[in-house]
Amino acid sequence: MDIDVQTFAVANLRRRPEVAEVGGFVVGFDPATTSPHINYASPLPGADPTDRDVTALIGAFRERGLTPRLEFAPNAAPCVEPALRRAGFTTEAVHEYLICTPDTLTAPDDGPEVIAPRSDADYLAIDAALAEAFGGEFPASAEGAARLRRAEQGGGAVRYVRSPGGGCAGAAMCSAPAVGTSELAGVGTRPAFRGRGTAAAVTATLARTMFDRGNRSVWLEYSGEGSRRVYERVGFRPRGKRLYVILRAAVSGSVPD
Repeated sequence: MDIDVQTFAVANLRRRPEVAEVGGFVVGFDPATTSPHINYASPLPGADPTDRDVTALIGAFRERGLTPRLEFAPNAAPCVEPALRRAGFTTEAVHEYLICTPDTLTAPDDGPEVIAPRSDADYLAIDAALAEAFGGEFPASAEGAARLRRAEQGGGAVRYVRSPGGGCAGAAMCSAPAVGTSELAGVGTRPAFRGRGTAAAVTATLARTMFDRGNRSVWLEYSGEGSRRVYERVGFRPRGKRLYVILRAAVSGSVPD
């Protein structure tokens, strides 16, 4: 499954507004933001980069004033991590990923109604709710709402639970599929509505939506044991790890010219 997840990661980056391919790496850029969580690279499965390739990769970020950062499944490209370490990249995070298939999906017995956004106001409400759910780590913005709309219109899916007074209680999205799989991400519930089954309902609905479209699997990463239990209850199972690395400052002389 590491190869499928890594192939998906590369295909998803190629959907960015601007794409660079450098020495076995694909880099996705979005000029609307400088966020390293949007602008990052990932290696092709089986990539075996030279130090010169890594230098060129760093240059692609530096010339745009961005921090070099990568996300990838290390088992799908085992030669990549040593090359990045030689250049000074350090670990930002290691995340386990979970996989759901049509055979393992279990819809909650009950829970809130999950719906698809229909209007600009819906997308703005979803973006604002996710910003609140993640403690302002990703501030609400028109650009964030536009990215959600593009995900829905580009073959992915966005689903949410409406709050009792209107707006959004919680939401998540799936990226458009590649090689028969999709990433489910951004699962968030506003603090006032937690503990009501929102995350489970949205996650299960998104997975079912993608399976109905022909996906063989849906995968996600979790942020803590509480969220892991939610995902496992609806059919997600551990399958591998993803590594996040970052170059926080230029490292002089760390790689050959």
